[in-house]
Amino acid sequence: MRTGLGGAGGSCPSLPSALPGPAGPLRQAWALLGRSGAPGPCGSAVSLSRQVQGTGGSSAVSKSSAAARGYIQDRFLQLLAERRRRRAPLVHRGYYIRARAVDHCVRDFLLKTQSHPRTQIVSLGAGFDSLYFRLKDIGFLHHTVIYEVDFPNVACQKAALIKRTKELSDLVGDTEGEGFGVITFSGEDYKLLGVDLSDLSELERALEEAGLDKDVPTLFIAEVVLTYMENSRSDAVIWWAAERFSRVCFLLYEQMHPEDPFGRVMQQHFSQMNSTLNSLAQYPDCEAQQRRFFEKGWTECSVMDMNEFFTCCTPEDEQKRVQALEPFDEYEEWHLKCSHYFVLTASKGMEPSWTPLLPNMTVPRRDGPVGTGGSIPAAVCPVRSGISGLRRYGHRSVLIKPNVILTTGGFGEEDGHHCRMRNFHVLIKHAGGWKAGCVRKENPDKRWDERLYHTVSCLSNGLALVVGGRTSPSSPGLGMSWLKFPETCNASEPEDVTVELVSMQPAAEPAALRWRHSTTEVTFKGKKYLFLYGGRSAAEPVLGDWCFLHTRHLSCAEIPVEGPGPESRHSHSACSWKGGALIAGGLGAAEQPLGSVFFLRELEGGFQWQTVETHPPLIPRYSHTAHVHDGKLLLVGGVWFHSSSVPGVTVVDLITGLCVNYTINAEHLEWPLMLHNHSSVFLPNEKELLLIGGGGNCFSFGTHLNPEPVSLGLSSILASH
Repeated sequence: MRTGLGGAGGSCPSLPSALPGPAGPLRQAWALLGRSGAPGPCGSAVSLSRQVQGTGGSSAVSKSSAAARGYIQDRFLQLLAERRRRRAPLVHRGYYIRARAVDHCVRDFLLKTQSHPRTQIVSLGAGFDSLYFRLKDIGFLHHTVIYEVDFPNVACQKAALIKRTKELSDLVGDTEGEGFGVITFSGEDYKLLGVDLSDLSELERALEEAGLDKDVPTLFIAEVVLTYMENSRSDAVIWWAAERFSRVCFLLYEQMHPEDPFGRVMQQHFSQMNSTLNSLAQYPDCEAQQRRFFEKGWTECSVMDMNEFFTCCTPEDEQKRVQALEPFDEYEEWHLKCSHYFVLTASKGMEPSWTPLLPNMTVPRRDGPVGTGGSIPAAVCPVRSGISGLRRYGHRSVLIKPNVILTTGGFGEEDGHHCRMRNFHVLIKHAGGWKAGCVRKENPDKRWDERLYHTVSCLSNGLALVVGGRTSPSSPGLGMSWLKFPETCNASEPEDVTVELVSMQPAAEPAALRWRHSTTEVTFKGKKYLFLYGGRSAAEPVLGDWCFLHTRHLSCAEIPVEGPGPESRHSHSACSWKGGALIAGGLGAAEQPLGSVFFLRELEGGFQWQTVETHPPLIPRYSHTAHVHDGKLLLVGGVWFHSSSVPGVTVVDLITGLCVNYTINAEHLEWPLMLHNHSSVFLPNEKELLLIGGGGNCFSFGTHLNPEPVSLGLSSILASH
């Protein structure tokens, strides 16, 4: 969280002569206030697009869907959303955290001002929000008047809806006559105004006409509203609220971080809707937004992204309640969405201070830049001809020969549709480039069961074991299958690869019914085993157990393990090293990324868990991939809570514990490179990483899947270590 006080004095001069020069935002604000009679909705420079107005209706439908599934306790949302549509669990969580943040701050304002004889709330761009009805229903508005402002046609639609819905009109009570002028609906403690926010003089006039008092404690709310306005006009609103009101608070919820891969997809979505997010270029992060408010006259300001809000300001029992409402398996997209939205509170003249974003628990700070040792250029993998079929996530890619990569499963594009992937894909290296090989099924009638988040372990050139995975989050995990490659070993550069799929019912089948787990080859007393660890299942959101699989019989071996083990986790990485297994990162029981590294070391009588100490400490992450080369652990991509950057490649020296982060320079790629739910293959001779697939559903902004394999040359950074 970022919190602070403004400069000495804390308020802006009230006279135009004391404002900055003509180009300054404060003078622009004063000029906007001085306009006479210019109607808000007229002219393209003033009015916002019809598409922007439509975002309110879409938001109401999403909030209503979240309420119907129990995320939000609000029976009025379904009355105000005239359309009904069930949204995805990811969208439910996204609108839940938005509603939770606003409700948290509004309740805190009402609590802190309850001794005042009168308070006011002004909701800017309120749309079909239910705030007034929810607060009135639970008795929170004894001395508070709520003013809602939106475009005239939106306000008229909402007024008509209230009038014809008895449950809503009864809560408002006696109305003060028919709506007239910009006041489309008026009750004793509820005023609905139809005004274009970009016309500041008209906004001020309408609020005064509706009875707004500039001398009583007032809270302004703007949920994803100001960003659609030109920055000069939204800045003017922020300055005007601080300048005109003596005791005032501001609550802002908006997007941020436009420059990273998720942010680029988010921006593209709104641009395609003709609803450009104007604030992002000038105010791209929490620090910039905080400076914005201080510069506009606010004396106190706190801001946090929504990952921090959910972790620090949401009670643990409430977190668990929400996490258990629906089958859910889109953790990456949930955390990325939360890292691209923030909640900001600002105040001026409030006694005592209004600080609703003080966390109720202490967590390690996540702000500030991540130290890096440099950058690694990313390049599209050289191919002999176009490669299709690798736009997918949740898949697995493995070297079945030094020059042959097999990719299985996942969710992606097949025959022009999004679906669980049914086909195998083979990349074959030839003449310094890669080409797509032909996959022939030895048993074409045997169908691949379309699994995601499984593992594939190559036990020899001609044999691989598939363990676990899922179809849907509510379905039981899948078991084991053999993949046999009877002809793969016969040619150094095969033109095609034959795959035989063999299902089985091994003794260890129950242990394999999981996904987001790991399987790692380990050695004990000269024999090879697969170490199956962690993951999740339909019944358990996170697992911490393990077993040693006989690679021949696929039954669980009883091998003693000493020492305190890792905490339960899924979406971690696991690599073979010195006959044991290295476990790094992952997502823990509280849906929090983990930064620990453990080594399962072979002893004479079994194995022992050892903690690998890293310095500086490894930044917690999950959904990454990992490889070991020459005593170095390479962690690739993933998701972390440092919203100022995205994970690149981290090199951990397994002897000294030195940990160095490298960014990935993707400026030469023509598309955003999303490195979560991807796969990676390390080519030791070339000291090169091949990144395959990755991406996912970007909240409600659409699906992004990396379209082509990407190459990272690691020779220089490995030599420097």
